[in-house]
Amino acid sequence: MSEAATAQERPGIDPDLFVRKTEEGLARLDLVVAGMHCAGCLRKVEGALKGLGGVEYARANLSTKRVAVRWDPARLKASAVIRALADTGFTAVPFDPKLIGTLDDRESRSLLKALGVAGFAAANVMLVSVSVWSGLVSDMDETTRSFFHWVSALIALPAIAYAGQPFFRSTLRALRAKSMNMDVPIALAVILATTMSLVQTMVNARHVYFDASVTLLFFLLIGRYLDVQARARACSAAENLLGLRATAATLIAPDGTHKSIAVENLEPGMKVLVVAGARIPADGEIVTGASEIDTSLVTGESVPEQVKAGASVFAGTLNLGAPLVIRVTKRDDDSLLAEIVRLMETAEQGRARYVRIADRAARIYSPAVHIMALATLLLWFALGAHWETSLTYAISVLIITCPCALGLAVPVVQVVATGRLLRQGVLVKAADGLERLAQADTIVFDKTGTLTLGRPRLVNGDEIARADLALGAAIAAASRHPLAVALAAHGEMLPHPLLDDIHEEPGMGLEARLGSEAIRLGNADYASTRVAQGHEHDGHGGSELWLRRGSDEPVRFRFEDTPRPDAKDVIAALKARGFAIELLSGDREPAVKRLADELGIANWRAAARPAAKIARLEELAAEGRKVAMIGDGLNDAPALRAAHVSLSPADAADVSQTAADFIFQGAKLAPIVEAVDVARKSRRLVFENFGLALAYNAVAVPLAVAGFVTPLVAAIAMSSSSITVTLNSLRLNLAQRRALSREAS
Repeated sequence: MSEAATAQERPGIDPDLFVRKTEEGLARLDLVVAGMHCAGCLRKVEGALKGLGGVEYARANLSTKRVAVRWDPARLKASAVIRALADTGFTAVPFDPKLIGTLDDRESRSLLKALGVAGFAAANVMLVSVSVWSGLVSDMDETTRSFFHWVSALIALPAIAYAGQPFFRSTLRALRAKSMNMDVPIALAVILATTMSLVQTMVNARHVYFDASVTLLFFLLIGRYLDVQARARACSAAENLLGLRATAATLIAPDGTHKSIAVENLEPGMKVLVVAGARIPADGEIVTGASEIDTSLVTGESVPEQVKAGASVFAGTLNLGAPLVIRVTKRDDDSLLAEIVRLMETAEQGRARYVRIADRAARIYSPAVHIMALATLLLWFALGAHWETSLTYAISVLIITCPCALGLAVPVVQVVATGRLLRQGVLVKAADGLERLAQADTIVFDKTGTLTLGRPRLVNGDEIARADLALGAAIAAASRHPLAVALAAHGEMLPHPLLDDIHEEPGMGLEARLGSEAIRLGNADYASTRVAQGHEHDGHGGSELWLRRGSDEPVRFRFEDTPRPDAKDVIAALKARGFAIELLSGDREPAVKRLADELGIANWRAAARPAAKIARLEELAAEGRKVAMIGDGLNDAPALRAAHVSLSPADAADVSQTAADFIFQGAKLAPIVEAVDVARKSRRLVFENFGLALAYNAVAVPLAVAGFVTPLVAAIAMSSSSITVTLNSLRLNLAQRRALSREAS
């Protein structure tokens, strides 16, 4: 099914029904434009919209095929916006989350089918062609040669008609819009070579060029499929983040009755009940109850926050302890979660303006190729050559200059580099992630879960009596609180005393009985009112639990997050490669300062919320820095999207993994260094590939124009240039094997 047909699955829908108003009074509409597949398409879409009177903002996202438009409703209607895109050759429909996934799947399947057909036809036509080439220098008669030509035609014609559809459709859209793209010379060369071959077959000529046509399509479809597959993996993290939102809330009516309503219908002042284990449906203030809240969405901290009446809570955070009654303070579309989504969408749209090297080269490629082919045709006409000879030379120019090597220069390096990184535990998600990582000069780290493992550990166990450790571990074993789990693990080998009546006070701690004595393990207030205030603010900055046994002096258990085992070495290695290093964390200042000092990071900031991280990245960008952001928490997702390039560990939140360009596995940070090295080597290979492609054209094009190259030779030369580019890209793997051999020896 064609992209246009897919986009028209919802006929008769009035786009004005999907228009929303912004705070400034502008009309806003999100569209899906199915035909966008390169940076050139993106520029045309944005250019067409910005050329409309009244349009204030137009930004396209190539990964999701979405376009956001804002305009003055007094001057334009939504139908005029869609019509402007249609006049440019692009079909647009109002955004539907279900449609975007369907488009990606169908495009991938369509290209894979076309690739399979082209590969099958190329292999079989080439076998027939080898027989003809052998016969030309032996005793093959004309009847046999004609038979082989017709066999080639029967295989090639339907294969070309089917496998060439992605290029033919793109060419038609461009020509209808009176513009050109890289697919125009491809389609023209294939159609002319096929037509010429069919004519030559009818007159029983010595040479036909079906093999050139199908081989050309096969190589180009490989590049197109790899590019689409890489982009399809980069889905919208903002849409995934919305999955954290509660869909319904339990409203407490003035008469005390409960009823379920959609979160979109919540208004400030309403009261809602949030049971343990449920997500908080809206930003609000606790009226009654005490519990623990997983606030990693806001702070990135893995340790739950203790809350009670009067505390502020946020939509999307998780209530871990006891039921809470919350007074709503903000509407659903004004919540902190909605703000994070908006930050992420803004960052996504900004990234879509990145223009890859091959696309920039394509701006001048298409007109240059057509002018050169036309000049060749006219030149040989002027020199008195027959029209068939002149057209053959022109076709040779089109084929020999087809952007196969140019189109493979980037994707082949990406495939080789992606495979190498995958073996090292790094997943490359973004199509242009390697190129952007190679450009990075500044690395910004999150703390919890990134430079650290996100798992607290007891740090003062040596200072605590063995009996107290055993008692603390025994009562802690009854809780799943992260600090209790860490304490229980530390003392699991000690003989535990037998405790009775263990129960947990949500947000406070655990209580049990040892014989006739009451035992408490929890926060300072819960364990004892006699705890010195100086202990609570002694600059430790980490998390803590207090143990009280009867009337004995309370015992403090101090916890710190565990740094990743190679964090210090990796920071030093990145500095040696010329990177400026910064640390941005939502954690408390003492804990952040201690880790920064330990790892040798001079620039750090604590208590950084998502908006503050975005603001810092914007400051660095304004200074001309290319920032690589490395984070794992839900609160890091907008920053990961806003950065020039981003990386996330495999145990990160799903939303952060979706937002990141790279995901690295394991407890170590060494894969980051490997990713940087591979990215820089890949950039060098890409430039070498472009150099090889340009050198090939510099030699081959003059020969084709001079008439020394037939379409068959042109196809062979074009394929040879592609093979050369591929072999050069494989040097990336050879370098890795040599490095492994040196390590083994």
